[in-house]
Amino acid sequence: MSFKVYELSIKVYLTKDIDKEECSSNLCKLIDNNFLNSEVFKEFHEENKFKLYVFDNLYPIEKDGIYKEGSIYSFRLRTIDESLKDFLEKYLVNSYTKKIKVLTIKTRVIAKKNIDKLYSITPAVCKFKDGYWRKNHSLCEFENRIKSNLIKKYNEFTKEKIDENFQLFDYIEFKNKKPIAINIKSIKLLGDKIEIRICNDELSQLLAYMAIGVGVNELNSRGCGFVNYKYL
Repeated sequence: MSFKVYELSIKVYLTKDIDKEECSSNLCKLIDNNFLNSEVFKEFHEENKFKLYVFDNLYPIEKDGIYKEGSIYSFRLRTIDESLKDFLEKYLVNSYTKKIKVLTIKTRVIAKKNIDKLYSITPAVCKFKDGYWRKNHSLCEFENRIKSNLIKKYNEFTKEKIDENFQLFDYIEFKNKKPIAINIKSIKLLGDKIEIRICNDELSQLLAYMAIGVGVNELNSRGCGFVNYKYL
């Protein structure tokens, strides 16, 4: 099944200061509020399923960790769901919260070319029942989770079941020396910033392209697992 990765570049104005540790939760609130405008998307928001979108943080980055009241920033939201893209283009452009007001949205399609590497912009989170993966799980289990998570997203989106006998990536590097803390609904989770080199077979390339639009691992609709890419 063919699909496109849509990227919405969203320019915002801050009406109050936002600490970097609260940035994702404030952007979540801004996005989530829109789903109340439609019964279909309200149900979508409340369902326990892959949301198939992901977003990064405010840019430019503030060195002191405080995004300033009265300043203009941007963030990116990506999805492979065209109906979700259309919905957010319509409603998000008029959105505001007590701290953020949307000014403009520009949309583009990310080109589907052969991908060399994917690398984290926001931490990738693996939710194991016994906590952060490094305490009780192997690197192999972590690597398998990246692959299996993308396969599940693809199967759910396409209503297909793909052959799982492929490698996806042949190299992984961790960019953080210690776990990165993320605040999600007043809960502190730990994640990692990673770089992976994608295999050059058709299926690996397809899932890597999808990962650009939906994120890697879990909690993508909370701002985790946003990746950028380097073409071959």
